Amino acid sequence: MSVPDQPPEERLRESASISVCIVTYKPQWPVLEATLKSLKNALDLAAIDANVVIVDNSPVDEVTPWVQSRMPDFPLMVISGQGNIGFGRANNLALAWKSSLHLVLNPDVEMDSDALLRAVQFMLSNPACGLLTPAAFSPDGTRQYLCKRYPAVFDLFLRGFAPAFARPFFRERLDRYEMRDLIDEQPVWDPPIVSGCFMLFRGDVFHALEGFDPRYMLYFEDFDISLRASAITRIAYLPSVRIVHGGGNAGGKGAWHIWQFVRSAVKFYSTHGLKVF
Repeated sequence: MSVPDQPPEERLRESASISVCIVTYKPQWPVLEATLKSLKNALDLAAIDANVVIVDNSPVDEVTPWVQSRMPDFPLMVISGQGNIGFGRANNLALAWKSSLHLVLNPDVEMDSDALLRAVQFMLSNPACGLLTPAAFSPDGTRQYLCKRYPAVFDLFLRGFAPAFARPFFRERLDRYEMRDLIDEQPVWDPPIVSGCFMLFRGDVFHALEGFDPRYMLYFEDFDISLRASAITRIAYLPSVRIVHGGGNAGGKGAWHIWQFVRSAVKFYSTHGLKVF
């Protein structure tokens, strides 16, 4: 008796592989544990070959013994000892892996158990897509808008530093910047900029881009790589891929973060063009 052929999407999934890179710095252990558990569940359901690496930028490696103690059944690699080299350079250490898909994942993201299965199926069924971004929600259930139009300096100031009482006066402007007119429950092609908290690249696209621009220590590296990616592939927002993202804005994180934000903004606009208003 002959064995029936597998469905096309099943054959595609079996031929796929994925690398996952999580960059940490003095992580909050309960948050990281929730991220890794949701990742493991999603990988198990997606049933594809995976290489997971944590690049720890902390001054002392506490991640390795913690992983061995708390996640002994989750095979992953920890890279440490390089110091705080920044988000982009740390992620670029994963360029050593050659997988058909590559996921950049923040250590404060929990994904639905079927998130990777849906994402992988979409990527494999839509070869024009080289970068996928999900639907994101805050822990309280409110929607986050990971897709952005090209930012004016004024938009960034409003989002990061304007007092709460002033923002309602600019609500329409900020809504447009966050693409709220398009982002809902239908896929959207070609958003100009997507967030670095969850970026699923086609592997050859990530390598063609040579990863993130290492000049960015923190902030705007995701803006930059989004624009560079859009020059060689298409970006897709897929709402059926759902995550919960902790996150937070630069304006509430102290002087060092504000300084890094300003430095990176200068690099970004010097590279891609200044837009004030």
